[in-house]
Amino acid sequence: MKKLESSFKNMILVLGSITIVAAAALGWVNGLTSEPIRLAAIAKQEKAIRMVSPEFDNQPVQEQYELSDYEGNRLVCFPIKKEGKLLGVAIETFSMKGFNGEVRLMLGLKPDGTINNYEVLKQTETPGLGTQMTSWFKTDKNKQSILNKDPGKDKVWVAKDGGDIDAITAATITSRAFLDAVDRAYRAYMEHGGTVVDVVTTATIEEKEAQNEEE
Repeated sequence: MKKLESSFKNMILVLGSITIVAAAALGWVNGLTSEPIRLAAIAKQEKAIRMVSPEFDNQPVQEQYELSDYEGNRLVCFPIKKEGKLLGVAIETFSMKGFNGEVRLMLGLKPDGTINNYEVLKQTETPGLGTQMTSWFKTDKNKQSILNKDPGKDKVWVAKDGGDIDAITAATITSRAFLDAVDRAYRAYMEHGGTVVDVVTTATIEEKEAQNEEE
């Protein structure tokens, strides 16, 4: 086999051929893995929905719709039904105020907005401290639990800020982020449902304080 002459043109041809082969290989691998990854993500989502909701017989993932929070961000809402009756919703919500960034939850709400349950989907908080959010806010001890709370009537923010909820020990920032994600989902859902006009939450308090400062 004749050896290719060492020239700039031939180098370009060889590199181009390698690039094409590599791109084709990557595309083939992506085609093999994209569907399993998508199905795994849906399965994880469905599991979280079941964890925060009463028993249902509809297909929440197929019936999902979008909500906008008070900052214009997109939240995904999954209706929970049984025999055609709405039992509540599961909302994928988040906060970027965690000690190490994003905290993402699946929050289950009853039709009136009362908190049914929650599941932590993503967090990178400090092990042994902020990571306790996975169970802290559903533990029936002192004033930790948010379950069966109505954020429109109850002060669902940390006691240090005048609320009714005990923050995770030595993890107040994480606790604020967690409750910010809860607040975000609750407000978006109630505004969409149109059943609450004056919702008192940490966010509305911040808004009112900002307005007072401007005045």
